[in-house]
Amino acid sequence: MNTKDYSDWLVVSDIDGTLNNRFRHTPEVNTKAIERFVHTLGGSFTLASARNVQSLRPHYMNLPDVRTPAIVMNGAGIYDFSAEKMLWFNPVPSSGREVIERTLKKFSSLEVGIFTDDMVYLVRPRVLSPVMMALDSLRHRRCRTLDEVPEGKWGKVIFFCLPHLKKKIRDFVFSASEDDVAFIDTTSMSFDMVSATTNKGNAVHVLAEMLGIPDGNIGAIGDYYNDLDMLKSVSHPACCKQAPEEIHRVCEFHACHCDDGAVADFLRYIEESY
Repeated sequence: MNTKDYSDWLVVSDIDGTLNNRFRHTPEVNTKAIERFVHTLGGSFTLASARNVQSLRPHYMNLPDVRTPAIVMNGAGIYDFSAEKMLWFNPVPSSGREVIERTLKKFSSLEVGIFTDDMVYLVRPRVLSPVMMALDSLRHRRCRTLDEVPEGKWGKVIFFCLPHLKKKIRDFVFSASEDDVAFIDTTSMSFDMVSATTNKGNAVHVLAEMLGIPDGNIGAIGDYYNDLDMLKSVSHPACCKQAPEEIHRVCEFHACHCDDGAVADFLRYIEESY
């Protein structure tokens, strides 16, 4: 029996709640399925995450000898871990700095995290932003003011605030912003600012073009709203069982719960269907 050839296919997966289970561990069934898809069937597999390079590294290195570049910071960059090189980057525009300055001045309790390719700069850190750095062991620097943050490649900016202030701060940020930035809800105590042209979907297609993958052979799987642009943009979108209904509505395949190996479920579906 001939083995199928998926050398002209790309499958991209979110990490938390998709590749990993609710305890942030990768089910063994996912690892085995990825190994088969890449090494037996010849497909390209990679990760797309809100994480920066440092935070994504251990999850990527845990994959079974995958070589495909990964998508970082919600699509702001494409990083080649084999060459240790950023292949493509879409930074927050200069207007974003003005938005941050105004918002910090307006809300004294606000904390801001600015993510570059290799560092996180925390402006006015108190509790929320340091806790996030500790949870993911992120390399970071504390800054009293925005002037201490170097100009350059800001991949994304996180606004940290208490839940009861989030709507008020979001409304102010939106009203103060230009059309060249966009916002992504992440948790009850944070939201991200990125370039208006930054999302996982755009980055997936940039990566596919780099690899010579046709649009009709791109699959993606996620579990939450920050995956929505990616799922809408690919020919074969899938989501985990626990995803919100809005995510299920745009998907071709509805995988099992992330705890049970949703990525393996999706890769099995691709092999059986195409």
